[in-house]
Amino acid sequence: MTRSRSSLLVGLLIGSVVASVFFAWIGAREARSRHADSGGGNVRVLRVGHGLPASHPVHAGIVHFAERVAALSGGGLRLEVFPNEQLGNETQCLEQVQAGTLDATKVIASQLGNFIVRVSVFGLPYIFRDAGHFWTFLDGPDGQALLAGLHTADNGNPSGIRGLAYYDGGSRSFYGKEPVRTPDDLRGRKYRVMNDPVAMDMVQTLGDSPTPISFG
Repeated sequence: MTRSRSSLLVGLLIGSVVASVFFAWIGAREARSRHADSGGGNVRVLRVGHGLPASHPVHAGIVHFAERVAALSGGGLRLEVFPNEQLGNETQCLEQVQAGTLDATKVIASQLGNFIVRVSVFGLPYIFRDAGHFWTFLDGPDGQALLAGLHTADNGNPSGIRGLAYYDGGSRSFYGKEPVRTPDDLRGRKYRVMNDPVAMDMVQTLGDSPTPISFG
């Protein structure tokens, strides 16, 4: 199958592109941390789970993050990274984070939107002009306020989730057997989408038949 990049890119916009890394420090400390003796000192170990394969660049980024954490903490804090849904899919990892049985996870914004609805705004297409505009927003006061506010659910109660950083997963494109050069080229076709109401509404509005299929 040839893959043609659509001129209708949802470049750097759609929710999964945000693919944020969300860390939670909730519940009792002893329920969230495991200690191991190393050379006479205690090492705090945090588990990080995500759904991408070990060959994925995002996994490589998380591994690099773990290496930096170990270096900057002088070996006092160690992250164990579990890729490829070893600890569950994204929804399950988020639920574990809320319960305090998993320390950290990396999820796409569309999945996080099932827990905190306002995050679903990132699934809207064409809300950013380009990558510069995208990161200017995320690094600016509004983006940082949204990240910091993740500890509060939409109903005002604690969400059990804390945001650490935004993670850019790249552009979102349409792929198919035939080229897509205009919106009309999309009409009448069936496209796989994430199991996300915003993504499904977008594809349906374009005249397509959205077929939700999970990443796994």
